[in-house]
Amino acid sequence: MIIKQFQDKPLAHYSYAIISDGKMALVDPARNPMPYYTYAEENNAKIVAVFETHPHADFVSSHLQIHEEKGATIYVSKLVAANYPHQAFDDGDTLKMGNVTFSAINSPGHSPDGITIIAKDEKDKHAMFSGDTLFIGDVGRPDLREKAGNMRATREKLAKSMYDTIQNKFNHLPDDTLVYPAHGAGSLCGKNMSTDPSSTLGEERAGNWAFKKQTEDEFVKTILKDQPFIPAYFGYNVDINKTGADNFVKEIADIPIKKDVKSLQGSTLIIDIRDEADFKKNHLSGSINIMARNEDDKIETWLGSIVKPKEKFYLVLKSVDDKDDIISRIAKIGYESQIEAIVTLADSDLEKSESFDIAHFKKNKDAYTIVDIRNKSEVAEGKIFENAINIPLNELRDSDETIPANKPIMVHCAGGYRSAAGSSIIQNKLENATVYDLSDAVKEFQE
Repeated sequence: MIIKQFQDKPLAHYSYAIISDGKMALVDPARNPMPYYTYAEENNAKIVAVFETHPHADFVSSHLQIHEEKGATIYVSKLVAANYPHQAFDDGDTLKMGNVTFSAINSPGHSPDGITIIAKDEKDKHAMFSGDTLFIGDVGRPDLREKAGNMRATREKLAKSMYDTIQNKFNHLPDDTLVYPAHGAGSLCGKNMSTDPSSTLGEERAGNWAFKKQTEDEFVKTILKDQPFIPAYFGYNVDINKTGADNFVKEIADIPIKKDVKSLQGSTLIIDIRDEADFKKNHLSGSINIMARNEDDKIETWLGSIVKPKEKFYLVLKSVDDKDDIISRIAKIGYESQIEAIVTLADSDLEKSESFDIAHFKKNKDAYTIVDIRNKSEVAEGKIFENAINIPLNELRDSDETIPANKPIMVHCAGGYRSAAGSSIIQNKLENATVYDLSDAVKEFQE
């Protein structure tokens, strides 16, 4: 049994290919299936199966496209009530592929319809593909299925289900069982995940808090505490994955391009993904600056947190040469169909952002209205500026909270990335206000 782990760094997503005897199975594939096709060709293997551990909230899966293009059977729990061709795969069900036997364990907790896939080869080697149930160092959050999916459940009910899953569902598996989760550190599907890409069940039993001896009430209290915010696109992706996404290549092929633009008519949202320095020098009025300079800039997460599902937007790029990479990233959350057009700007004076005097701010903080756009859990750990108003970035566009504009407004986050978006949103809300972005200078105020 050969196991290959694929990583999508911006979403902290892991997917898997398992090869045996010239056949290949996939677990929780990402939106673009081409890396799996390439790997199959390199190993002269035929893709025969796709396992979906649950309807994912944070990314769009390519399971339906792989079925249509490669003829692979999709295996998913009957509880999903999936709207695509599939084979139910639940407790007691098995699939033989070469020298590997796959089996399912219904493992509710993150979702009510989640399964863990167990792979066992002829040498009695065990691997578990735990989806969003068991992570390395943590377990999946139980608060994402109150408003989305075929089966809805309160967070308390799912937290109790997770307790039962961890305490009882995996006890028959040996300690040397390899654990392969669907996510790692940086994902919003959990809160304290390790940076390690895999582990063993024995290591998790020894070190993962969820396996510690504790009452159900203690477990529920811990798992529900301080979970991250829920991006706007999460429920939307659950619904897409329950139905199956449209073909990746076809979806991104026909997006129009507008070059050397000086203005855009109408009220359609404008998302500018250029570096903040370029944005501040020249941008279209009403733009929101969500940077996508590299993989460390999580355009997927923040676009899906700021822009609502099905909300149309123009996408401003530095160069059309960046088009394919950026659209591919946006397609990972199913937002590619919302792009009205790709836009590059004319070399002319448009809007500029205010530059600020950091020395003046340091000496006269009371002369500014300071807006902290960090998450509430971050603020709970300590304020950077005592008198700051806290409005999390994902809530900023829809916030009814009044931001005083009688003084210049200084916007900050934790490291400088989010404040570019936050300051541009506030400037759009308060057209006549003076709005500054503290950017990465915020680090000078953190001890």
